[in-house]
Amino acid sequence: MVGYLSLVAGGGSRAAEIHQLPSGLGERWRLPAPPSPTLSELFAASPRDAGWTGFLLAQTDRAKPVLWVQDRMAIIESGRIYPPGLWPKGENAELIHVEARDAKLALWAMEEGLRCSGLSGVIGELWGDPAALDFTATRRLAVAAERSRVPCWLVRLAGTANLSGARMRWRVASMPSIANSFDPRASGSPAWEAELFRARGYPPGRWGVAHETGAFHLAAASGRGALGEVERLRA
Repeated sequence: MVGYLSLVAGGGSRAAEIHQLPSGLGERWRLPAPPSPTLSELFAASPRDAGWTGFLLAQTDRAKPVLWVQDRMAIIESGRIYPPGLWPKGENAELIHVEARDAKLALWAMEEGLRCSGLSGVIGELWGDPAALDFTATRRLAVAAERSRVPCWLVRLAGTANLSGARMRWRVASMPSIANSFDPRASGSPAWEAELFRARGYPPGRWGVAHETGAFHLAAASGRGALGEVERLRA
């Protein structure tokens, strides 16, 4: 069961520890993640590729409500989210959906939401490169997320990877699902090509990843082979 509410809205630096990640099949692997809640930025490979939704939601904690903010252009160009279809059937989850008139209001709604420790996370979808989305705006989101310990994901649709205060920055594209072990004609678990092109404490990397039974694992080396023909490695 999915419950949701839809609304319309008119420090010092120091060297970070670098975590080395396995890059190939045959090695234990975990999806890079911030050590504590902060701002992460996700760029969709194509505005019409909504596969990033599954990649992002697989990382969310649904113990408390999730705030999802979309600006008007994101809705016009990529569509309004459909809450009942976001999570597996039978899974309890609560969602608060905010439709903002423009990017400025969307950023305001996100920052206000990050001040609420009663949320599991804040997701914001913005279209293009609005003037309101500058380094200061992203820095404010990062600071708010870190103070309240509420994770924040800024989703960029048809946007440019300009200067940002996000601690992790991803590019995500859909890949063919992995083979279904019960029916080869049916779709299997979702898979993505995920590129981490900037992160605090992690080197950049690019992987083919899938999500099954509550965990991410390497599905195939990026751009190589059929997903059903490679060894599946669980984190």
